[in-house]
Amino acid sequence: MSSMMPDVQEVLISSEEIESKVSEIGARVSEDYRGERPLLVGILRGAVVVMSDLMRNIDLPCEIDFMDISSYGTGTSSSGVVRILKDLEEDITGRHVLIVEDIIDTGLTLSYLLRSLLARKPASLEICALLSKPSRRRVELDVKYLGFEVPDEFVVGYGLDYAGAYRNLPDICVLKPEVFSGDEG
Repeated sequence: MSSMMPDVQEVLISSEEIESKVSEIGARVSEDYRGERPLLVGILRGAVVVMSDLMRNIDLPCEIDFMDISSYGTGTSSSGVVRILKDLEEDITGRHVLIVEDIIDTGLTLSYLLRSLLARKPASLEICALLSKPSRRRVELDVKYLGFEVPDEFVVGYGLDYAGAYRNLPDICVLKPEVFSGDEG
């Protein structure tokens, strides 16, 4: 992993801080859904790491499923026009559903996804996100479980990538601007 570190400007959130926060969120989810069997829905690909750690910190029987969505836009900015590349395997009617995201940027894609999933009549639908960039938000979202707010920097690691790389960094890191050469992120 040290070969990736020259591309990193700084470590923003350490793996220890992430582990502590995910454990805390897992305890809250366990308490809030006591007596239920929540369905965690991970948004591919970035949420894989946080979802894996989160479900190990939930002290309840829970199920998992995944969605892969693509938003149309230029570069790395979202237009909010979404195409579902992989839909849920599970029927969520009457289920307690928790969407697990790595990062919320503009919120447009997640807003569309919420509307789509609410139409399927779940018993409840909540959002869990490891990171949020409030400075880039274009729609208001009610995020019940939030790890950290981050500045408007290009962050990678712990599931977040740039051009498919850096997901396996254990920390949340700021990428050097020269690495992404002008893309927004």
